[in-house]
Amino acid sequence: MGLFSNMLGGKKGEETPVVPILPQQIYETGVLELRDVIAPSALKIAPQEINLGEKIVRTFFVISYPRFLNENWFAPIINLSKVFDISIFIHPIETSKILRQFQKKVAEVQSQIHSREDKGLVRDPVLDTAYQDLESLRDNLQQAQERIFDVGLYISIYGNSDSEVDKVESQMKSILDSKLVYVKPALFQQQQGYMSVLPIGTDILSVHSKLNSTPLSSIFPFVSFDLTSDRGVLYGINRHNASLILFDRFSLENYNSISFATSGAGKSYATKLEILRTLMFDTEVLVIDPEREYEYMAEATGGRYFNISLSSEHHINPFDLPIAREDEAPSDVLRSHIVNLVGLFRIMMGGITPEEDSIIDRAITETYALKDITVESNFAEVEPPLLSDFELVLAGMEGGESLLTRLTKYTRGTWAGFINQPTNVAAHGRVSSINRRMLI
Repeated sequence: MGLFSNMLGGKKGEETPVVPILPQQIYETGVLELRDVIAPSALKIAPQEINLGEKIVRTFFVISYPRFLNENWFAPIINLSKVFDISIFIHPIETSKILRQFQKKVAEVQSQIHSREDKGLVRDPVLDTAYQDLESLRDNLQQAQERIFDVGLYISIYGNSDSEVDKVESQMKSILDSKLVYVKPALFQQQQGYMSVLPIGTDILSVHSKLNSTPLSSIFPFVSFDLTSDRGVLYGINRHNASLILFDRFSLENYNSISFATSGAGKSYATKLEILRTLMFDTEVLVIDPEREYEYMAEATGGRYFNISLSSEHHINPFDLPIAREDEAPSDVLRSHIVNLVGLFRIMMGGITPEEDSIIDRAITETYALKDITVESNFAEVEPPLLSDFELVLAGMEGGESLLTRLTKYTRGTWAGFINQPTNVAAHGRVSSINRRMLI
């Protein structure tokens, strides 16, 4: 139908009447195109603004910059909690062409300085500063350290009423004026200004200022005060400035985190999403899942789901030894695992004395020796002992009577079916979900 494009085709400065989109016209054509869906209900172009359906749009362009632009001077505008669009057009200029213009300009400024000296006038600091800036920039251009660009910076602000747009305009101008950056509305060019801001990459307004590379870099628009890093996963979008929040919490010294929210707010969804995105960095994930919420995700990602309960078909042998990596010594792996087992027994037995700690440590070493497991053994080929083997060794040691009594429930009592059998759970994949509801 081309209704939206036709409405933007009025003459410059001419106020276009409101033209409604009639549903009957769409019905008669029998085709509903994308432009029919995204086009506003009506469009009115005025000298100072555009009525875009129920919204009012006002476009501005930057006409002047200060002598120096500090880094992140544009950040207060980017982070402004208002609805607006920004377009930055950068047109490179040939260095040879600009150097010829510079030569002429330097000669003019130098001539004015000499003329004032001949007349005996006091030095003009403005001319001296301009001459120094021109000479410095010309040297940088000749050495290819800088380039010159025609830069167009356009801003379109939106509102539901004139007063709302005026308020946003006043706030925006106040911020820019404090930086000595001045803007003007695109009078009688609101149509060209709005089309220049649209994401179609066409600079129709063509209001440019010449900037060299250094100050141009200070207009970099993707700045934010949010938690963002060069490497990490996407956590969400900043509601204030629509910037992406990328973060790798494992890069911190303490990467622990906790999520608080009301019921149904999306805690589980956010956690699952973080797990899936973290898998891209080869992260191994272990989930303690009392509600069986992560069972499907573990299976879908090639992981494993298993239950921990008194009647579970899954069994875990705490005496299993991890296979030493290339950068690890088998002796270090064995000693480290013995230390972990001592800590496990301390929890299982409700606390132990220093004497009992020493007895358990020696009993664990003898239990592995009972199966001919030493630091020279290949842990991938050995058969690890069971808890009942540890009980047998402990029974023959002096001072282990109390420990033996407390260990009985894990070898012949209630817990014997789960923990006193060979491991039949292969936690392959990078996601392992453990259901421990029966242990709570």
